[in-house]
Amino acid sequence: MRIVDLLNEKVVRTNLSGTTKTEIINAIIDVAASQERVLDKERVREAIFEREKIMSTGVGAGFAIPHAKSDAVSDIVAAFAVTAQPIDYQSLDDQPVRIVFLLIGRENMVGPHIKLLSRISRLMNNEDFRKRLLDAPTPKDILEIFRQEEATHFEA
Repeated sequence: MRIVDLLNEKVVRTNLSGTTKTEIINAIIDVAASQERVLDKERVREAIFEREKIMSTGVGAGFAIPHAKSDAVSDIVAAFAVTAQPIDYQSLDDQPVRIVFLLIGRENMVGPHIKLLSRISRLMNNEDFRKRLLDAPTPKDILEIFRQEEATHFEA
């Protein structure tokens, strides 16, 4: 499964507003909840925050990947945002976050969920890719950057 198959202009944001980790996570959950695949937004919110209690999903280099598994979605759901300002996210490297990728999978879809987390992490390890996302002016531009990067790294 490709990342670009999960994203569209409706669930991609530039300049996502919020000044705290909680505000940003809530905002991106609200963005994701616009999809029909989200059956219960509040259960998704609960699952994401429960996962966050285990360990911060701010993985470093200005990137966070809040994620969870929940039967409050009918299929894998994603949303992506660049924040309007750097956010103190209690990241593993203590650096502020500007790039946030939300991923929610069904409880019985562990394999695809882990593969997507791995694919997202691999892409985000590329500093040039992260910079292009930060500089992208529109959701359409962000989607094109993802499309290009996935084609380069994952398609034969």
